[in-house]
Amino acid sequence: MPKYLLLKHYRGGPEQHRPVPPMDQWEPQDVEAHMAFLMHVNDLLKENGEYVDAQALTPDRTWVRYGGPDAAPVITDGPLPETSDLAAGWYMIDVDSHERAIELAAYVSSEPGPGGTPLYEWIDVREVMSEMPSTD
Repeated sequence: MPKYLLLKHYRGGPEQHRPVPPMDQWEPQDVEAHMAFLMHVNDLLKENGEYVDAQALTPDRTWVRYGGPDAAPVITDGPLPETSDLAAGWYMIDVDSHERAIELAAYVSSEPGPGGTPLYEWIDVREVMSEMPSTD
């Protein structure tokens, strides 16, 4: 069965369905409802045998690159400020088809936001490579 990454973004992707403030500006009950929905998705995936992994990420990030054989790694808070708008978290799923991955991504997209209104956020669906690409 193919594996897919359902990637959630902080503010990345195409234009939002509706403007929503960052989660740190939501009412506590809205954050709780949102997180409860995400846990429900975890449970659903586990019940269906489709769960591989799920993680939420903080917006904090550190960029690291190799500094060379005689140097320490080069560390910065990022070459581009908008990179903090990238990954918020993910679900790794193992499903029967691309269509099922799309179905699950659409469901995740309906997660509640402020006031309980669905976010309809963009979910990036990426298939995990099952074999190395050809060099031909």
